[in-house]
Amino acid sequence: MKRVQINTLLLCCAATLLGAGILGAQPKLPQKEIPILAWYGIPADEAKVERFQELKDAGFTLNFRGYSNADEVVKALDAAQKVGVKIIAACPELRNDTEATVKRFMKHPALAGYFLRDEPLSSDFPALGEWARKVQAVDDKHFCYLNLFPNGGKEHLDALGVQSYREYVSRFDREVPMQFLSFDHYPITYDGMKPEWYENLEEFSDESKKAGKDFWAFAMATKHWKYPHPTLATLRLQMFSDLAYGAQGLQYFTYWTPVNSEGFDYEFGPIGLDGRRTVAYDLVRQVNGEIKALSGVFAGAKVKWVRHTGKTIPRGTQRLTKLPEPVDVLETEGLGAVISLLENDGRTFLVIVNRDYQQPMRLIFSADPSVKRILKDGSIVSAGDYTPAMNVDPGDVAIYMW
Repeated sequence: MKRVQINTLLLCCAATLLGAGILGAQPKLPQKEIPILAWYGIPADEAKVERFQELKDAGFTLNFRGYSNADEVVKALDAAQKVGVKIIAACPELRNDTEATVKRFMKHPALAGYFLRDEPLSSDFPALGEWARKVQAVDDKHFCYLNLFPNGGKEHLDALGVQSYREYVSRFDREVPMQFLSFDHYPITYDGMKPEWYENLEEFSDESKKAGKDFWAFAMATKHWKYPHPTLATLRLQMFSDLAYGAQGLQYFTYWTPVNSEGFDYEFGPIGLDGRRTVAYDLVRQVNGEIKALSGVFAGAKVKWVRHTGKTIPRGTQRLTKLPEPVDVLETEGLGAVISLLENDGRTFLVIVNRDYQQPMRLIFSADPSVKRILKDGSIVSAGDYTPAMNVDPGDVAIYMW
C-alpha cells in the first residue's frame, strides 16, 4: 500500500512539473477567446441542448439564425445557455416592436447581440442607423450586427450607390453606429482565387482601423453556385489570411446547409440537409481547434503591417522589401505568402500564410537566437532548433515570435 501511495505521489509530482515545463514540456501561449460565428446556424425545430453542444464541439462560440418569432429566439437562448454558446437574435418582432423585443431578450445570459440585416446598399444606411440607435437606446450592453458587401467592379459599386469601396465602408461607419464592422468575401471559386480578395482585406482592415473598430471576416464552408466543396487548405487560407489582416471575429457561411433555392444548389455544409454531420463539420472543427490554440497570437493583436511575397503579388497589396530587425532570412518559393507583423501583449509575431491552397510552399527562415517559433498547438519553441528550410502546407501558417 505504501509503495502504491508513493508511486501515485511521484506521478502527481511529475504531472505538475510537466505542466510547468520543468521536465521538458514546451511552454504554450495563453488561450483567449476569438468569436467564431456559425452563420445560418441551428434552425428553430432543432434548437435543443444537444445541437448547441454539437455546435460548440466544432469550435463555435456564436449561433446566428433567423427565427420566425420571438418565442423561438427565447427557446434557442435557453438551450444555448446550457452549453455556453451565445445567440445573435433575429426575428420579425425585433424590427416591428423593437423596444419591447429588446427588453425581452436583453437580460438573457446567452444573448450576444441583435441582427439587423445582411449586405445593405448605401441607400439603406439612414434607416439602419435609426434602427440601431433605437436598439441601443434600450440596450447598450449587447452589439448590433450587420454584415457588409465585399468589393467589386464599377457595376457593383454603382449598385451599392458609391464611387469606391472605401466610401461604402466609411459611409456605413458614419451613418450606422456599430461596435465592430463585418464583411463577407468568398475568394475561392471553380475558376480559382478571385484577384480582388486581398485588396478587399487591405481596404476593409484599413477602414476599420481608421474607424477605431475591430472587424470580422468570413470563410466559405458550404458548396454552392460557383463555390466548390471546402477543403482543409481553403478553410485555413481564408481564416489565417483574415487573422493576418487583424480580424477579431471569424464567421463561416454556412453551418447548417440551406434548402436549395434560386439555383444556388447548396450542398455539404458542416450539417447537411438531413441534419447529420458532413465531412465539412470535421474540417471546420479542426481549423477552429487550430485557431483556438493560436488565439494568443491573434486575439487583441494590432497589425503593424502586412506584405506579400511571390513573383506576382495580389492586386492592391504591397511587396515585402524589408525584414523586421531580428529576422536575417525570409524567402518563399511557389505562389508566395502573406507576411503580417502583429503586436500583442508586449510580444511581436511574424505570421506567414501560404497563399497557395493547392501546393505546399517552401519557406527559408533564419533569425536571431532570441526568436521563437509557435507550433500549431500553441507551443513555444526555439526557432533555431529547426533547419532554416521547411514546407508550409497549402493554405497553412507558420508563426514566429520575439
